[in-house]
Amino acid sequence: MKKDTIILFDLDGTLIDSTDAIVSTFHHSFKVMEYDFKGCDEDIKALIGYPLDIMYKDLGIEDSKVWDFVDAYKNRYKDISTKKTLLLDKAYEAVQLAASFARVSVVTTKTRKYTMPLLEHFDINKYFEIVTGRECVQNPKPHPEPILKTLSDMNFDKTKHDVWMIGDTKLDLICANESSINSVGVLCGYGSQEELLEYTKNIKNDAFDAVKYIKELNI
Repeated sequence: MKKDTIILFDLDGTLIDSTDAIVSTFHHSFKVMEYDFKGCDEDIKALIGYPLDIMYKDLGIEDSKVWDFVDAYKNRYKDISTKKTLLLDKAYEAVQLAASFARVSVVTTKTRKYTMPLLEHFDINKYFEIVTGRECVQNPKPHPEPILKTLSDMNFDKTKHDVWMIGDTKLDLICANESSINSVGVLCGYGSQEELLEYTKNIKNDAFDAVKYIKELNI
């Protein structure tokens, strides 16, 4: 019996380009908190995909002050996220195509508070069955919990469903591997091809090519 397909999408770097929104808001928080950041934009970009508290710690903020920085970040991000975020090329078509033959959901490290307005802004929220954000789990990617919770909410049955995760960083792919599902790494985001190949043999240019690949396997 042919299995039904489930496709899980990461968000940042997979469907959207929020680099400007994220990097500029980090600099804003440094200014508000009067922190003399010695790093550069590339240091911030290299951490996109991790939760905010982990990003700040890796950028030099001491544990006792991390959540103050996170609050400063969120106070600005909520006002500029849709203005400074772009839908990646062919991302809409990718989601639309996926929904034509599979059940689709989002698994992201962003909270739903900031994810849902973006999905609505780009008019793609209508395609997703479940949106699992940071606040939905105790352990974010690369821990398997975000995927496992999403699949549980979708009433996943391994005898009936063939599941794929599409993501642009090793966090997405490790999460998929730890959840014992298939994965496709995409090169339109923050992970390099060399890094992604350590965790999956399936590498495509973008989400649209990834969805086409999955569809072809199901024909």
